[in-house]
Amino acid sequence: MALQISGTAKSFIRRSAQVLSILCFVAIAVLASCDMKPRIGFLMDSLEIERWNKDKALFEEKVKELGGVAVIAVADSDPDKQLEQARQMIDEGVDVLVVVPVDLEKAGEIVKLAHQSFVPVISYDRLIKNCNLDYYVSTDNINIGELQANYLTKISPQGNYVLISGPTSDYNAYLLHLGWMNVLQPLIDKGDINVVLDEFSEFWLPDEAYRILSQYLKDKNEVDAIICGNDALASGAIAALKEHKKDGRVLLAGQDADIQAVRNIVAGYQTITIYKPIESLAFAAANAAIKISDGEAPSNMHITVNNGKRLVPAILLQASIVNSQNIKMTVIQEGYIGEQDIFN
Repeated sequence: MALQISGTAKSFIRRSAQVLSILCFVAIAVLASCDMKPRIGFLMDSLEIERWNKDKALFEEKVKELGGVAVIAVADSDPDKQLEQARQMIDEGVDVLVVVPVDLEKAGEIVKLAHQSFVPVISYDRLIKNCNLDYYVSTDNINIGELQANYLTKISPQGNYVLISGPTSDYNAYLLHLGWMNVLQPLIDKGDINVVLDEFSEFWLPDEAYRILSQYLKDKNEVDAIICGNDALASGAIAALKEHKKDGRVLLAGQDADIQAVRNIVAGYQTITIYKPIESLAFAAANAAIKISDGEAPSNMHITVNNGKRLVPAILLQASIVNSQNIKMTVIQEGYIGEQDIFN
């Protein structure tokens, strides 16, 4: 005898099956979300300078090692483009934004936009000013300026100095300049050092320093030492010095340990560069971003930096000098540059 099922029972069975199907779908979605890797947005200014290609590769590698996915966008030195890239990343659901700001002030809009969607922001290498920035990971740029100035003044405690800073849109340019003056000002006050030229450039590029120094050397010949904000500016200064037959006869400091800068040190055109621990910098930022995405506060931010709006928890790493005597013990030993790339 066949079992007869009433219409009410059939309806109940159908509804139960639908509910069970929905619950299974939700369970699968929840389990899938548990396996989702944190997405870390990395907003970069430009890749035109050699060192930033290293930062990009190292950051991406470190985020992957820590179980996340790095989403990278390069703004080509356009602050409006960087803001749009931030908007797109936020809309696509990144968990944390790490920003190398194109403009120290305008990047505050990125922080404001991110916070509207509860996305924390880490400022990388360059400080974003006058906003409620969450974290800052960089090197101690005042100390870098002091290292540059100290080294040159030990060799030449008297003479005419030229200072070529980076762009005013980058707060690092001010910090480096402050470090220079911490060392130079007492010697200026004594009358031992005369700063004959002190200018900020528009970009961190060789043409800027070439233009600034060439204009000066057209009319004046007095220069014993030059301090540049980075190695790209230093290379532009070398080009100007060569045109005036002063290459190798003027002390010159740069920063970033670019391959060409280290070659210039070997050749005698540049006195020193500054090596930033970029691998440690990338790891510190990646580690902080992954922890934040997991709801944890980074445990190694023991200092704060005033960005004009608040005291921002920060990591500031130390840099080191590279000169003709210690190239093998610094950038080569660290694996930052291959020996064959320098000496061949």
